[in-house]
Amino acid sequence: MTSRPATAQASLADLQGLAERSVMDTYARAPVAFVRGEGCQLWDDEGVAYLDFLAGVAVCSVGHCHPAVVEAIQRQAKLLMHASNLCYTAPAIELAGRLAAGSLDGKVFLCNSGAEAVEAAIKLARRARPAGDIVVFHGAFHGRTYGALSATPQEAKQAPFAPLLEGIVVCDPDRPEAIAEAVGPGTAAVLIEPVQCETGIHPIEHETLLAARAACDEHGAALIFDEVQTGVGRSGALWAFQRLGVIPDALTSAKGLGGGMPIGALVAGPRLADVLRPGDHGSTFGGNPVACAAALAVLDIVDDEHFLACVRERGERLAEGLRALPGVGEQRGLGLMQAIDLHAGGAPELATRALAEQRLVVNATGPATIRLEPPLTVSNDQIDDALARLRALLG
Repeated sequence: MTSRPATAQASLADLQGLAERSVMDTYARAPVAFVRGEGCQLWDDEGVAYLDFLAGVAVCSVGHCHPAVVEAIQRQAKLLMHASNLCYTAPAIELAGRLAAGSLDGKVFLCNSGAEAVEAAIKLARRARPAGDIVVFHGAFHGRTYGALSATPQEAKQAPFAPLLEGIVVCDPDRPEAIAEAVGPGTAAVLIEPVQCETGIHPIEHETLLAARAACDEHGAALIFDEVQTGVGRSGALWAFQRLGVIPDALTSAKGLGGGMPIGALVAGPRLADVLRPGDHGSTFGGNPVACAAALAVLDIVDDEHFLACVRERGERLAEGLRALPGVGEQRGLGLMQAIDLHAGGAPELATRALAEQRLVVNATGPATIRLEPPLTVSNDQIDDALARLRALLG
């Protein structure tokens, strides 16, 4: 048996060698090994500090290792780490109540990830309207499991795994009338990301959201918002729908909900709250007490109007600074999810240089697009610092 390096002390070279031998090649990893995080900063195995403007892809909502979240995890881990969903545990039931009361005033299914939450949403919609179609938008990303992938109309992601789930109808988000054309008596649900994040932070037009709501009301279909990335304060409201003025029948959450712990949720409003019955769905680790304790601590921080106002203000500061950078053709965003398109392209190269030369963590979502999603606790000084580092690369 080979010796195992201590994870916190393993060098980048050690980890690269072990990964090459042992890890499936599903990620194009940057040549850096992070070993510690605090707030908006990360440190690599050599002690070099980085400014993190990706937050684990919108996961570390209240920053890395927020003391209140760490304390909640430690306290719960000493009491109970897991129990079957065939019994009650206080963190799961309390979290469900908090999520329902703070969103759609319905009921909640707890799971482990955004893709699982979307899978549950698809099952919910088809339990309510058996064999009904699911309407989605071009450019959407809902996850990589089979149902969620089927609802992600991107050829490069879908083609290797065909055949996928049937009954998925794809329409153009830039044409509100396309929703009316796509939705009918046989539609189970319209599934929408209020902001399409994985393709570069594209907010869906308000007119389109209103058209989706109207079409669902007319035909009795469910309007489901995928708020896996837009939820838990990222938009500057607890849920993006609260800023956009269109109320869905259900929403999905994950990413920032656990502040770094894996957790997901499907929240159904009153119309769909009692559709699923015992045996219809389940998740062994869904509602894990430690993950739920972390999520409750996150909500204690984020579900606060002063905190959310700061997210909105700092989102505007970041957006304004991004627009002023040289070589930027377009800036898009809502709250602290922002993106820029570069006139000259080269976004992947810029993200690589930002990491290596400026110790700034961002990512490229396409040939010309850079995405920035810092922790919601980011300061004005850190925003200005990130902008200066980008300016040094673009100038």
